[in-house]
Order: sequence, then C-alpha cells, then structure tokens
Amino acid sequence: MSSLTHADYLALRRFPALDGLRAIAAVLVVFFHYGGPDWLQGWAGVQMFFVLSGFLITTLMLREERRTGRISLREFYLRRGFRILPVYFVLLLVTVVASAVAGTFLSNGIGSALPYFLTFTNEFASASPFGQSWSLGIEQKFYLVWPLVAIALGTVVLRRRAAAAALGMLLALVVVNFTASHSNPGWPLHYFSILTGVLLAIALHSPRGFALLRPLTSKVAQVLVAIGFVCVHMSVKPIAGLLDGIGGIAGHVLVIPVYALATAVLLTAMVAPGPATTFLSTKPMQFVGERSYSLYLVQTISATVIAFFWPDLSGLGQSVVVTALGLALASVLYSTVEIPMINLGRRVITRQRAKTAVEDGVSQQGAPQAPTPQSESSRLATIGQAQP
Repeated sequence: MSSLTHADYLALRRFPALDGLRAIAAVLVVFFHYGGPDWLQGWAGVQMFFVLSGFLITTLMLREERRTGRISLREFYLRRGFRILPVYFVLLLVTVVASAVAGTFLSNGIGSALPYFLTFTNEFASASPFGQSWSLGIEQKFYLVWPLVAIALGTVVLRRRAAAAALGMLLALVVVNFTASHSNPGWPLHYFSILTGVLLAIALHSPRGFALLRPLTSKVAQVLVAIGFVCVHMSVKPIAGLLDGIGGIAGHVLVIPVYALATAVLLTAMVAPGPATTFLSTKPMQFVGERSYSLYLVQTISATVIAFFWPDLSGLGQSVVVTALGLALASVLYSTVEIPMINLGRRVITRQRAKTAVEDGVSQQGAPQAPTPQSESSRLATIGQAQP
C-alpha cells in the first residue's frame, strides 16, 4: 500500500480523523469521572487532547507562515479567544450562580477556586464543581507563550523551533522532580504532552522529518498503529505500576510521556486516508468530536442533574447516561455559543484585514513609489499561494 507524500500532506485542508480522536478523548474523560470501568483509564484522554492541541495549533501556524510569509499574533489570539473563552465563561457563570443559589458557593470549593478560574491558573485550584477545567489552565498558557516563541525563533527556521520544543519537553521531565510533593504533582508533564504535538507538527511540516515518519502513513501501517495504540492504552495502568515510585514520583505521572509519544505515533498514522481514518471520520464520531470541548466542560453539570433525578445510578450506567445528557447540553452550547462566537471572531478578523488593507493602500498612495519589484512580503505571500 502506498503512503502519503509530503505534497499530499501539505495539501490537506482538514484532518477528518481528528474529530474521532477528540470524541474518544472526551468520552474517556467523562467515563473516568463518572462510573466508567477502572481498566479503561479514561484520565489519559486529557493527554490525547494535549497532543492534538499542540499538533493542530502549530500546524496552523506553520501553514499560515508558509502561505503568507508571517504569523499574525493578533489573528491567532482572536481565533483562540473566540473559540475557547465564550463557552468557558458561560459554564463558569452557570456553576457560580447555581452554587450560590444552592448555598454551596463556599462549601463546594468554587468560591476559593474562582480567582484561579478567572486567571487561567486552574491547575492549581482546589477541588470544586468546575475542577475539570484544570486542563484549560495548561492550554491557555501554551497558547499565550508558544506563538511568541515560534516567531522569536525566526521565520521558516524549523530546526530552531524543533529544538525549542525538545528542550521544553526535557525541561518538563526535569522540573517534575521538584513538583512531586505539590498538590497537583507532575503538572509540568502536561506540557510534555503538548510539546510532543508541537514537535510532531514541525517534523511533518519539514520534508526531511516527513520522510522519516512517512512509513507510518500507509494503510497497513495505520491499522497496525491503531491496534498498537489500543494495546498501549489498555496497558496504561500496568505501565504506571511498573514506573511507580521512580524518583519518588507516582506511576500515573510517569506514564504521561509514554502515552504522549504513543499518541503522536497514532496521530501521524491518522493524517492519511485508511480504514481507521474512515472509522474516525464517520458522522457519529464527527458529531461528538465537534462538541467535545463543550462536553468536556459541561460534564459536571450533566452529572449533577443526573444525580438529582437518579441518585442511585452508578457504574457504567452512570457514565453512559451522564455522557448522553452531556452531549445534549453540549449540542445546545455548540449551536448557541460556540458556532456563533467562532463566526463572530472570523468576521472581526475579516474586518481588521480589510481595514489594514485600506490603511496600507492609503499609505502607499501617499508615499513616493519606487520602481522596484514587489515587496518581500508580497513575494512570500505569492510563493505561499503558489505552493501545493
């Protein structure tokens, strides 16, 4: 079976299998929190989210740079802001108001944790009804810092960026030793997972890096990688047991880098067409994947409603019902908050581009025109558009 070429990869405008991976990750997390079987180890779904996030964000940045010759920080932060913040703050507000009405604003932990949630230092907050948002604290800091680092390291210099990502991964491994006694031990390793996705995006964007990973993109390799990943996932608990206590660190913390690297291998295989990609791209997978962010955030509200009306429900039945109600609520949020705000963000960016174009045009008309070839930025944009 033939494998994907680098030109084919760069020509892809969408990675359809990623919706399915997001769907699996979100459901795993909900099952872990609300009655799912222990052998499923659903907590690892967050690490899959982290790798996917690092990969997608960096891929979009690199392709924007390749197309236009630059990365627009303003547009990047606007896209992230309109995508992440509206649903986050809507559900935070609902949680705060519901806690206040129930008289549990202080006793359930939301009161003391609220400053952390408002400053996206969620991972350091104590337990509360919005505690599942801890991963947003990790991701928001990544969104803030990584684009700045990528630009500072220079346009198109992929080796510098790859070295920075690798250095960050190494630093996460080192720093984790100093956080073993923290209330959230091992939090630096979550950045290891994100940077694993970053490094994968850089590798696949580079012709040389893609050539090394290309064998994983054949249809046969895709099936084998998918089976191998399932085996790794099902072995998370035994692996954590083997690693437990090394350096005085819990095994479930030390297994994170193993799982992140396995996810990166899986993700490489899933960018290409194949049987696993076809399954992950089905309409049910796409439906859940598109709503995975809202599902992740609304799970506690869903579980609270189920517990009120069905207090004796537990185990697998609880996880299934909480997921089903969570998907219903997530669908409402997706259509009334996520999509409208994403579209609003796009309109804001479009207006800003038009305004900038007009201002540039006026500036150019008012300045003396030198009889020189097109500007370097225009040339890079033209080259970017011409490339496959």
